[in-house]
Amino acid sequence: MKNKQAIEQDEERIRKMVRELPDDKRLWFFREAEKQLKDPDTYATLNFLFIAGLHHFYLGKWVRGFINLGIFLTGFVMLFTPLFGAGLLLLIVITAVELKALFQSQTVVQDYNNGVMERIYREVAAQTEVSPDS
Repeated sequence: MKNKQAIEQDEERIRKMVRELPDDKRLWFFREAEKQLKDPDTYATLNFLFIAGLHHFYLGKWVRGFINLGIFLTGFVMLFTPLFGAGLLLLIVITAVELKALFQSQTVVQDYNNGVMERIYREVAAQTEVSPDS
């Protein structure tokens, strides 16, 4: 993942590009962005309440979400078997990994949102090009 400064520079670069769009295209950009951008607080809450990886699903990271969920459930089930120690270790490891993600939630979601805004900008910019029938 990029560092916070690089992510903030990306966001500023995208905002400058959006400001240069014609008014109608800029309005369309902001309407689409409002629908698609994710909230860092929701991400953090999902991470905090459910260490099982639900916050990854929120950002559409299905594979990582299923991996986290699988590790969590495996560790939980192992608590009720003779492999109690291994299960506890799995739960501790997944909690440590997700705790780090919790503290980076603002940056993670900002980076995700930058990707969304860049994609929307490209869609809008492609529509502002001169059409062949002009």
